[in-house]
Amino acid sequence: MADFKIKPLADRVIVKPKEAEETTKGGIILPDTAKEKPVEGTIVAVGAGKVTDDGKTIAMSLKVGDVVLYGKYSGTEVKIDGEEYLIMRESDIYGIVK
Repeated sequence: MADFKIKPLADRVIVKPKEAEETTKGGIILPDTAKEKPVEGTIVAVGAGKVTDDGKTIAMSLKVGDVVLYGKYSGTEVKIDGEEYLIMRESDIYGIVK
């Protein structure tokens, strides 16, 4: 996804959330209103990094393709070409899933 339509600025990333679970472990189908918000997603675009007060750029530790964990209500939801994405700061990401 190197040619993503939006380039995030500074220390922001764009995340494609993992699809919410459709059924419970017991096989019950969940309606949209009962689905849990995902807390895992894949990085599809990253900014250049945080700019310090003296003008230096601190490189991002995340890269495109990383699968990450983030807070349930982190980021700003946006729709690009009909797909749902989240834009958030690198500091809103809790960790990388290995």
